[in-house]
Amino acid sequence: MNTSNTADHFLLSVDAGIRTGLALFNNHGQLVWYRSHNMGSISGLRKAVYPLLKSIDGLEYLIIEGGGPVAETWIHTAGKLGISTIKTDAGEWRRDMLYDRQQRSGTKAKQTAVKMALQFIKSSEAPGVNIPTHDAAEAILTGIWGCYKAGWIMRLPDLNK
Repeated sequence: MNTSNTADHFLLSVDAGIRTGLALFNNHGQLVWYRSHNMGSISGLRKAVYPLLKSIDGLEYLIIEGGGPVAETWIHTAGKLGISTIKTDAGEWRRDMLYDRQQRSGTKAKQTAVKMALQFIKSSEAPGVNIPTHDAAEAILTGIWGCYKAGWIMRLPDLNK
């Protein structure tokens, strides 16, 4: 995948599941693209992960939200390719990105994630071709959080406007 961008390094954020949210950021913390993809099955996911990770030139970090065999597939494959991995869960990154009232339920947190991701897309130069699904929205927010943890941005943006 040609990431033709002025950045040298990239971070891929994954909201892990059979229905997977993906968001790619450059080392300036800018969103390059986002999408959601239904892998169909764990077998389909296993077949898709290696070519996807391998196709992103300069991929330095994989931020993975989730657990179980789906997350382990991503982590294992990233390790084979020498990609640094940061594993998180929704409770961890949401603590830093959302107000308590926005995460009282999973449904409320997902709705808030979509609104915040749209705010971020509008303020970025990323191609905002569609409203992100909650999977892609959470991948975007996890990616912002990951850029902060990686030291690529100095503070988290306030997306609660």
